[in-house]
Amino acid sequence: MATKDTGSLRALRRTNSERLLSALMEHGVLHRAELARLSGLSRTTVSTIVGELIASGVVIESAGDADTSDVDGRARAFLRANPAAGTAAGLDFTLERIWCHVTDLAGTTLASEGATVAPDTPWQERLAAGLGLLDDLLAAAGQDRSALLGLAVGVPGPIDLRTGVVGPSLPGQAWVGVNVAQEFGRHLSCPVLAEVNTRLEAIAEFTWGAGRGVRDVLYIGLSTGLGAVLQIEGRLHQGGARGGGGAIGHVSADFSGEACPCGNRGCLVQYASIPAVLAALRPTLGPDAGIDDVLAATAAGDPGCRRVFQETGEVVGRVLANVCNLLNPERIIVGGELARAGDVLLEPIRATLRRSAMVLNRDADVVAAALGLGERAAASGAAALVLRETDQLVSALLAGAEPRPNEAV
Repeated sequence: MATKDTGSLRALRRTNSERLLSALMEHGVLHRAELARLSGLSRTTVSTIVGELIASGVVIESAGDADTSDVDGRARAFLRANPAAGTAAGLDFTLERIWCHVTDLAGTTLASEGATVAPDTPWQERLAAGLGLLDDLLAAAGQDRSALLGLAVGVPGPIDLRTGVVGPSLPGQAWVGVNVAQEFGRHLSCPVLAEVNTRLEAIAEFTWGAGRGVRDVLYIGLSTGLGAVLQIEGRLHQGGARGGGGAIGHVSADFSGEACPCGNRGCLVQYASIPAVLAALRPTLGPDAGIDDVLAATAAGDPGCRRVFQETGEVVGRVLANVCNLLNPERIIVGGELARAGDVLLEPIRATLRRSAMVLNRDADVVAAALGLGERAAASGAAALVLRETDQLVSALLAGAEPRPNEAV
């Protein structure tokens, strides 16, 4: 019976520790009285558990002015989760690159770096290269895998929420048919998450970029493929029943348009992607022109390039008008390589939205992504995803910290 009681007390203490630490992760800085009010625990219990969390280095007393808001007027130190108690990391894989981003628990960047891979590299070699890059960056930050509290991995293609397996995507994507989180989890002792690249770019913008502080916001990525991600009332929409939501590239922009490999006709990706822009400009810029060439010519005032971006913005605006009528976002963030064209693309999106959406839905603020493009943005979003997954992060923080019996719970 004593063993059972001890186990029950330890479980209760762990639950209460998780409750207090979750409150600090969510609210940032609190004093003990606020923790007691938020958690519903007694001040004695809060004091006891906070003392242990401070002793273990998981919580610190924050510098700054003391709080004297309580009725007795006594100064009370503020508490916060210790940013140095561990690290969060993100890995992002595209066809030819890997990027890794490592932060502390406050989201401060500790290290961020990319590496190239051959397009035909199999997923097993990509996994090994990603882990090697992760180890290098942890070492550069003075850490190792033991400090890692969570990793999120970005890959192209949809991820089935029921199975965790990456579904069919663009040709040549190595991760199709692989449970990415499970495979990385075989090599790490921390929680591992897997997510689609575009969603990670959006999470970075929602957390640190153009969507920070906005509760209802839509991100649309215009790149080789197109994707959309929605945040509703401050919460990330999880992508539908199976994770297939957000495929805005396969919304019909023209029902009589050309057939798309997805089986639909006139999909948006056929008009507003990098391949579509390059195809439209091939007669004037030549067959070897890349997106950087197009953007440079656009910035220099090339009329053909500017006309193509005008048309691209109009077709995107028509589709977004329907999205706004359905969801009424406060802000639309346009990311991906095509967003580098700036107002040449954004202005026709705004004008078409004002013209085509219902009156109540046409005032969405259309802005460019603020955090840059490509692998770095997605990798930083992956680290942000770890920090947003409070329950898993708290569990990892407290893992291995065995509570002592015969203490207040």
